[in-house]
Amino acid sequence: EPCHVSSFSSGRGSTRCSGRVEIYHNNTWGTVCDDSWDFNDAKVVCRELDCGTALNATQSAHFGPGTGQIWLDNVNCSGSEGSLNECQHGGFGTHNCQHNEDAGVVCSGVRLVGSTRCSGRVEIYHSNTWGTVCDDNWDFSDAEVVCRELGCGVALNATQSAFFGQGTGQIWLDEVKCSGSEMSLTECQHGGFGKHNCQHNEDAGVVCSGVRLVGSTRCSGRVEIYHSNTWGTVCDDNWDFSDAEVVCRELGCGVALNATQSAFFGPGTGQIWLDEVKCSGSEMSLTECQHGGFGKHNCGHGEDAGVVCSGVRLVGPGSDWCSGRVEIYHSNTWGTVCDDSWDFNDAKVVCRELGCGVALNATQSAHFGPGTGQIWLDNVDCSGTETSLSECQHRGFGTHNCQHNEDAGVVCSGEKCVRLVGSTRCSGRVEIYHNKTWGTVCDDSWDFSDAEVVCRELGCGTALSAPHSAHFGEGTGQIWLDEVKCSGTETSLTECQHGGFGTHNCQHNEDAGVVCSEPV
Repeated sequence: EPCHVSSFSSGRGSTRCSGRVEIYHNNTWGTVCDDSWDFNDAKVVCRELDCGTALNATQSAHFGPGTGQIWLDNVNCSGSEGSLNECQHGGFGTHNCQHNEDAGVVCSGVRLVGSTRCSGRVEIYHSNTWGTVCDDNWDFSDAEVVCRELGCGVALNATQSAFFGQGTGQIWLDEVKCSGSEMSLTECQHGGFGKHNCQHNEDAGVVCSGVRLVGSTRCSGRVEIYHSNTWGTVCDDNWDFSDAEVVCRELGCGVALNATQSAFFGPGTGQIWLDEVKCSGSEMSLTECQHGGFGKHNCGHGEDAGVVCSGVRLVGPGSDWCSGRVEIYHSNTWGTVCDDSWDFNDAKVVCRELGCGVALNATQSAHFGPGTGQIWLDNVDCSGTETSLSECQHRGFGTHNCQHNEDAGVVCSGEKCVRLVGSTRCSGRVEIYHNKTWGTVCDDSWDFSDAEVVCRELGCGTALSAPHSAHFGEGTGQIWLDEVKCSGTETSLTECQHGGFGTHNCQHNEDAGVVCSEPV
């Protein structure tokens, strides 16, 4: 017979979504011993009970000792199982425990209904009942908290007007105001449980990315995607800078600095969902890229792919992809930069790091609106040649004498003209962005002067070589330039003489590349 599980509600301090874990076996409820009980085990229980994600795996009869049978001991879940009885354990009734070792869980009590695990109508569990959230003041910051709490990557949308259908029963929250840094929706400001002036046609929802990075920081790590109710990894076959760019953009982590291979951030476990991923770099989500099909691969976890992203973003009223209030990611939190000493050299670094062309303006006095929460940097002093804002001199993370009305921003030219694909940030196949599409450059007349311009434009020092014949692999799609003739003094490749955008007599086996000396 199947093994049923419950977070038993008679223990002290327990609710439907937190309590001592008990399972039903052989017509009797019994407890689980806390030997080896950990967060992965709690994740399975919370998922099985439809109680959101795990917040804690309790031990030592935290919710009070049970009585009678102790059914499981030495439970060892990977975290991806659909039920606790799918996890490894020592056998039903086999243990060396007493009830003062009974295991428990604390679950988040948040769920998404009406679509997928990572998108849907937001419902929270309160007073033993699930209820919805009203969309008054519901915004992206609120959605970010929900997506983080559910382990669903970052928010892509904060939906209103019962986008995922109307709920029934209680409306638990209204006028929710999250800063975006809270760990749980119930930590955000709100009008009080059950206090609202709403109907269910105002039920709030979220769409989350379903991508996460594991093994390092929020903006660097092993890439994992959520599919068929399970997190799984991505194989590094053909994994390159274009793929990493899509992941970094999807996670709101700035631009890609590296596309790692060979389980650089450690091997994952369980499913390998994607292999032979081929992104153009312009997709909004990794799952939009070409791939061999979910679960189809010839890989082991020693080939798990990863990314390193810049951890810089531009946000605020009036902002776009290449202009806005500057925020950086540090200690698991986004924060702003104070405008003391903020100047054009600082803006140059941000624009380069984000692949947004050249700096047009370094804004001050919260030009793009004041941020909230942390102010991470003050007295930033860049020379203008750094590849990342965090490389510039500053007072230290979190050390400042500022208010958010001094938040710094940038306005960039808005178009990343050049990128290098297939090797490192400073060597690879040359691609340029034109007419909203990335395309390659033909190697006819391609020489050292052309390479010098590319290296300078990317802040990668001086040119070492200008390889021909798709040295870094063949691109796909458009071939934008042919017969490029730079003098070597131009600031951008598109300033050089060429035959016209899209005019060429080439194939991709003639794609041009560069090798630069790396940043100076």
